[in-house]
Amino acid sequence: MTIEAVLFDLDGTLLDTAKDLGSAINHVLKINHKAPLSFEESRPFVSGGTPALINLGFGIKIGEPGYDKLKNEFLSYYESNLCEYSSPFPGIMETLDLIEQKQLAWGIVTNKPGYLTAPLLTQLSLSERSSVTISGDTYEKKKPDPYPLLEAAKIIDVNPQKTLYVGDDERDIIAAKAANMISVSVGWGYPGEKNPKSWNADFHIESSEELTSFIEFQIG
Repeated sequence: MTIEAVLFDLDGTLLDTAKDLGSAINHVLKINHKAPLSFEESRPFVSGGTPALINLGFGIKIGEPGYDKLKNEFLSYYESNLCEYSSPFPGIMETLDLIEQKQLAWGIVTNKPGYLTAPLLTQLSLSERSSVTISGDTYEKKKPDPYPLLEAAKIIDVNPQKTLYVGDDERDIIAAKAANMISVSVGWGYPGEKNPKSWNADFHIESSEELTSFIEFQIG
């Protein structure tokens, strides 16, 4: 099969953002007179975004009293400290170089809000390289709904069935399968206690350093 494009999830797949997000939840804990979390405690929950980290730190879920205040405190701090530690996972830049050398498109479909996604990619010099970037608030629907993946394929004019979607969360695989894309689960992100191999993706890659050779084989 000839691959026409590769789409990526952002946090936990393309970028390691765990330390910056961990710092943000620790800031909120501190100003609310609670003990900070260790990096080992917060890292597995990063893929769940703001709701997961607030629930981890405070035991408060979306819609419950106090959640909105904590969310605003979290996002305000994170927006101001977006890229202190964040960087591509090992081997990712080589993967992007390969895709571009093969004259294929690559892009990002994330549930991260656009006002956080855009400056993060800019600071890491990835904005201009991504052929399409769709954030969690670009459309009314977001992953696990396949709609943003299908829109990404439409924007860069590729066949979904010849597009790889790479992600570290089960919702990524659900969305990719529903979009008839080739789903790739990864083991280097933030799955927490979940087992990516149980998501029945078309392929599973354990290490980010292995992604380049995998994609080169798929491209042929």
